[in-house]
Amino acid sequence: MEEECLICGAPLIYLETDEEMECAVCHKKERSKTKCIKGHFVCSECHTRGMDAIIGLCLGETSKNPIAILEKMMRQPFCHMHGPEHHVMVGAALLTAYKNAGGILDLEAALSQMQSRGKEVPGGACGFWGACGAGLSAGMFVSIISKSTPLSQEEFGLSHLMTARALEKIGKVGGPRCCKRDSYLSILAAIDFAREHLGVEMERQEVLCGWSSRNNQCIGGRCPFFACQP
Repeated sequence: MEEECLICGAPLIYLETDEEMECAVCHKKERSKTKCIKGHFVCSECHTRGMDAIIGLCLGETSKNPIAILEKMMRQPFCHMHGPEHHVMVGAALLTAYKNAGGILDLEAALSQMQSRGKEVPGGACGFWGACGAGLSAGMFVSIISKSTPLSQEEFGLSHLMTARALEKIGKVGGPRCCKRDSYLSILAAIDFAREHLGVEMERQEVLCGWSSRNNQCIGGRCPFFACQP
């Protein structure tokens, strides 16, 4: 197993209340519920360092398949097994595939918005907020393309319906968390939603997970994407 603490590889623990912790990389202090059993804490900024590459990667992409785009991002050095980078990647993959499938969109501006919004969702939101950041990212995708605001009517409703559909898919599978599984579930839900409500047909594919060996909490056959490892 390769992924737990980014400093030493030890298992993570989740606290009941926030504590002020010092990042083991940049030494900035930040309140968090997460550290490893040896006491190491890595702040969100250090955890997602290099994520700015998402915009350039997406602007050069021609695929209409958001799963394929997501998996390219998952293989980049900035992406870990779990982490808040997925809160940006899901929406970015959807925005890119939507544009390439004929959706009307200023992609560069939309990706900038996606990065700004997605980074506001902290790691651990899935467990502490009752709303996985991957599902929220799918809702942000619809909010961005529809130009929803708190005063919108139809756009407001559509973005909430998208988030609800993604979170329902995630909730039915249950925990513990897996950022890869929840990202796949959110994107597949969004592909159907875009076809039904937005009139844009993105490409889809069967998903077989290749990340199980890196996930200490893999749920195996209970995951719809689980593929037995050789």
